[in-house]
Amino acid sequence: MKTILLHPSYFPSIEQMAAVAQAEKVVFEVEDNYQKQTYRNRTFIAHSNGKLLLNIPIKHTKTGKRQKTKDVIVENDFPWQEQHWKSLQSAYRTSPFFEYYEDDLEPLFTETVGNLMEHNLKIFDLLCELLGIEVEVTKTNSFEKNPGVTDLRILVNAKRNSAFQPENYIQVHEANHEFLPNLSVLDLLFNEGPNALSYLEKQQLNITE
Repeated sequence: MKTILLHPSYFPSIEQMAAVAQAEKVVFEVEDNYQKQTYRNRTFIAHSNGKLLLNIPIKHTKTGKRQKTKDVIVENDFPWQEQHWKSLQSAYRTSPFFEYYEDDLEPLFTETVGNLMEHNLKIFDLLCELLGIEVEVTKTNSFEKNPGVTDLRILVNAKRNSAFQPENYIQVHEANHEFLPNLSVLDLLFNEGPNALSYLEKQQLNITE
């Protein structure tokens, strides 16, 4: 895949970051309408009891009208950042590489967040830096239903049944439950560290609706 079209998402899935690692250019969709229950504002991590959802609360428009994703503002009356960071610390403190990346990631949970998309793009930039991914990044100028590039916007759909079958790697909670596939790429990063990039580059992707 040379050029792929993606939605900015909150600590993207391993499937999405594998697509990024195997691409030459990423185009981010920034002209779409916001939709609920997508990875725009949620991600899954591994916890001792299984999958744990981390969800960013957002401010909804008073009129009830649809809003552009790029205009969505985070609801900070609820201490979601503190809770997400505590969840990550609880889940991954004993993983091999959590402490290695902790200082780089902590500001994302301590500095005030305003715009959701800007936050997701900031996360993406940091993840690429930590993973060692070098890829050209641009943004859309208009919403195209049928773009002329590989359209992977479907990856943001949290209700989609993904056919992605990633290779197993050692997860910190594997003594408590079976391998949990396609979590946030943070799970891969904390468990595999510098090996995460080569893992992403060799995963087989067969992305369909």
